[in-house]
Amino acid sequence: MGMEFDVASIERAFVDAALDPTKWNEAMNAVTIAAGCTGAVLFDTGNHLPGLPHSESMVRSLEAYVEGGWIERDVRYGVLSTLVQRGVATDFDIFTPDSISRHPYYQEFLAPNGLQWFAGVKVASSDSLWCLALQRSPSLGPFTPAQLHSLVSLSARLGTACAITRTLGLGRIDAALEAFDMSMTAAIIFDGCGNVLRLNAAAERIVNEPVRDEICRAITVRAKRLYSYDASASRAFEMALAQVILRKDTTFADPIRLPRQDRVPILAYVTSLASIAFNPLAPGQAVAILIDPEERRSPTQACLQKCFSLTPSESKLAQKLAMGHSLEDVARECCISHETARNHLKAIFGKTNTHRQSELVAVLSQFGQTRPVN
Repeated sequence: MGMEFDVASIERAFVDAALDPTKWNEAMNAVTIAAGCTGAVLFDTGNHLPGLPHSESMVRSLEAYVEGGWIERDVRYGVLSTLVQRGVATDFDIFTPDSISRHPYYQEFLAPNGLQWFAGVKVASSDSLWCLALQRSPSLGPFTPAQLHSLVSLSARLGTACAITRTLGLGRIDAALEAFDMSMTAAIIFDGCGNVLRLNAAAERIVNEPVRDEICRAITVRAKRLYSYDASASRAFEMALAQVILRKDTTFADPIRLPRQDRVPILAYVTSLASIAFNPLAPGQAVAILIDPEERRSPTQACLQKCFSLTPSESKLAQKLAMGHSLEDVARECCISHETARNHLKAIFGKTNTHRQSELVAVLSQFGQTRPVN
């Protein structure tokens, strides 16, 4: 197939999505048309993530990709070195036509889903590296040398869109952290690899608080990773972070307790920023809200009932969650079933206009008295 690509339309679709994260799937539909393909998907080269931007034509294939376990056996990640060097890569950079005709990935996954040929386009800026995967059916044939040459040019132009997304993302992160500071809430933003990207002033105070023994510091940041002096707490935090980044999980995770020497633990609530608007190229992908129980007193049940029109049962549960108790612990303390506690929590979310337990804690903590500064 010798059609010319509408490179300008592809670039325009990327810029539109960079400005409005809700348009990423729409952008992939535009790419599919402009590149004369069967479908298009934007892949993260560092993580095998589900839920990535894709054209409507790729929905069934992506379901099979995840459900069939091909997400962990994607041989096309073998083109990465070529992709980085040239800006574009194809199946022929890792396989011969004969091996393609016999390989399970092509015959057991791609063929049943009406796919065969592929061209990956590098989308990179700063430390971000993504691959725009252009998919073709057997009848469309592989990409021609002339088309691959135009895709190299496209790669350079998409780097600009990636840079725009990163710049806008950093600005939004700074604004979000400033908002957390105004509510006296400590927050740390993480990138898609779980690296610390930004801390607000409240979080820096916790990280830098004086301790008798540096080895026993509650929270430290080393090589862009967050650690607790307690190894099990560090592992728990990493698992929670990986859960929300890799799985875009919508469940409500329990707070992570980060111990402090001779003091009550810091409570960390981790949530994905994708719950707001999933922008895959944005630098910030998760946030950890840190609550120091010694700095905030819990709001009274009467205060919560009055402010949010909660029932007595809902205000009791909300108060305990604000104090750092897990939903399971609250259910046991209140002698109610876990399902009843979840139903109360859902009602509280609706009345407080929150969607995650971390958001709820951040809102409720504002209604407790702040300890006076000596």
